[in-house]
Amino acid sequence: MRDYIIFADSACDIKPAMLEEWGVRYRSLTLRFEGSEQEYLDGDIPSQEFYNRMRAGEVAKTAAVNTEAFAELFESALQEGKDVLYLGFSTGLSTTYNSARIAAQQLKEKYPEAKILTVDSLAASAGFGLLLYLLVQKKKAGATVEEAAAYAEDRKLNICHWFTVDDLVYLKRGGRISPMAAFAGNLLGIKPVLHVDNEGHLINVSKVRGRKTALSAMADRYGELALDSEGGTVFISHGDCMGDVEMLSGMLKTRYGADVKVVTDVGTVIGAHAGPGVLALFFEGKER
Repeated sequence: MRDYIIFADSACDIKPAMLEEWGVRYRSLTLRFEGSEQEYLDGDIPSQEFYNRMRAGEVAKTAAVNTEAFAELFESALQEGKDVLYLGFSTGLSTTYNSARIAAQQLKEKYPEAKILTVDSLAASAGFGLLLYLLVQKKKAGATVEEAAAYAEDRKLNICHWFTVDDLVYLKRGGRISPMAAFAGNLLGIKPVLHVDNEGHLINVSKVRGRKTALSAMADRYGELALDSEGGTVFISHGDCMGDVEMLSGMLKTRYGADVKVVTDVGTVIGAHAGPGVLALFFEGKER
């Protein structure tokens, strides 16, 4: 059996050092600020600096990874005599996965003996990261590349994504809510509770008044949906709001005895659309 490499992209919001520890290779999405031609890789700008620039009014535009970048990345493993398994950013949110799929198809002609498999995670941020972590554990347990790909396909719709944002202006810019709804919501302190659905799209589930109430609503969803509310694997990602991470973690511990395994920053690419103060909770559930 040939060995294989797991690949991903930076929308998993797992720090490069941790990806290296997991043995995962990746490519970064990119961004630039309006009025500037300078392009940054996801992660080039320190998280706090990025969110402070957004708070100051700067607007970031993002771009997917292209086919050529993925072809170069995958070929690095193929030239080592290894197979490829790519887990990618949701097609409901980006064209990045399609770029990787096209690269894989092109390389199959050049390396007909190799297995080059791709899986659309239908996930984002550390939800994508959580599925990637579980996939890495499956590989370590001895799964073949086909078994690992089948596992990711089977488990992806059990990765729950629940999150809230602090300022509705960023959802307005992305067309998620109307300018009037954003203005009124911010004025009244309305906080949305959102999730990523089975098609990999962001869906507004409910609206509550106040940040603490939003965090409590996320903790409620954990209790309703978690496969193992006490011992399950929990990830949290955030946009420069560590105090709220601690509050949510405390709620999960107090109510369910749950420990958070990984806390990570919402990267600059996803953060460009969610804004400073985004807070997201990820876990394995009975359903999304």
